[in-house]
Amino acid sequence: MKGKRSGKYGGRYFSKIYMHLLFVRYFFLISRFRIQYARWKEDCRQMDSHVGSGKVITAPLITEDGRPIKDPLVLLEATSDTNTSGDAPTTSINGNEVDESAERITDKQIIEWKLTLHQIGLDVLRTDRTMVFYENKENLSKLWDILAVYAWIDKDVGYCQGMSDLCSPMIVLLNDEADAFWCFEKLMRRLRGNFRCTDQSVGVANQLQHLASIIQVLDPKLHDHLETLGGGDYLFAFRMFMVLFRREVSFGDSLYLWEMMWALEYDPDIFFAACEEQGAVNKNKVSKSKLKGLRHFGKWDNKDKDKDKEDAKNGAEDGEDGPVPISVFMVASVLKEKREKLLQEARGLDDLIRILNDVNGNLDAKKACAGALKLHKKYLKKVQEKKP
Repeated sequence: MKGKRSGKYGGRYFSKIYMHLLFVRYFFLISRFRIQYARWKEDCRQMDSHVGSGKVITAPLITEDGRPIKDPLVLLEATSDTNTSGDAPTTSINGNEVDESAERITDKQIIEWKLTLHQIGLDVLRTDRTMVFYENKENLSKLWDILAVYAWIDKDVGYCQGMSDLCSPMIVLLNDEADAFWCFEKLMRRLRGNFRCTDQSVGVANQLQHLASIIQVLDPKLHDHLETLGGGDYLFAFRMFMVLFRREVSFGDSLYLWEMMWALEYDPDIFFAACEEQGAVNKNKVSKSKLKGLRHFGKWDNKDKDKDKEDAKNGAEDGEDGPVPISVFMVASVLKEKREKLLQEARGLDDLIRILNDVNGNLDAKKACAGALKLHKKYLKKVQEKKP
């Protein structure tokens, strides 16, 4: 009895030690990440003093050839004809007053970064502007600082419109600015491929192609109608994919939606359920070739995890062999919801966009999620039926 009691309490003792070690490790990692963010932010502050100043910049700070522009606040007070303030001589370029006495910047990366800072500020002021949280200017400056730092460290993608919508929930949920930055940085590892756009293609091109093929299978009539309207490339769904439905659902629903989508990546039981109804697959006796096919519909195989992690780190886009994101079926669910209106009222691209814009802020996230899962299952069944 004494030995049992000793073992019982000994187990509790070691359990407490283990939990303590986990806490220490967690605290160490948090501290390390916060220190790293502070270093990056200081690097940015050295390049531009507005970073960390509590200000949100909405006017250009530099010309494209690297010449600094005078402070916009000073510019508003100055007259165009005279310079009576005793400041250094200035030159006007495209309506902006250039400080001739300031040192010209020659580093192309710094020029490119500083050229984005005012665009970040303009987007920050438009982001979730109805929320009381952003009536506090300190919170606006946090959002601007995080996006400015990210634009510097991710030199391949930099800053693109829409990132402020993705970063905003992190600012609201997390008090510490560094913690919010790292959550945003991890989110961008998933989504940065969406922001890689060229003259020939957009970052969400593969998702748009998946959407087109899904609608063509599930609703050929709607697909043909959209093609007739000139929307066969499905570019009208560009924003939904880019910012993960932030504009279509309320702030609270967007958090629910994101958590659901990420938790669902991906459920192989959906694939089995679709196949078993036709007797096409025995869950306990699945061939290797069919297991490989699960990569399209369920969790990745263990052997592919390292590659997938590397792809995520590099912001790789989903290729033809990658899984179809549940977000694609979410958009399909929205189109199904608006199907009758699209068929009856849409006579051109303008009508198509107007009808879909009615969804903004009014989309029921839970209803759309349920619809997406039903469409996913229906799509898999139809695909299996077509196979020989």
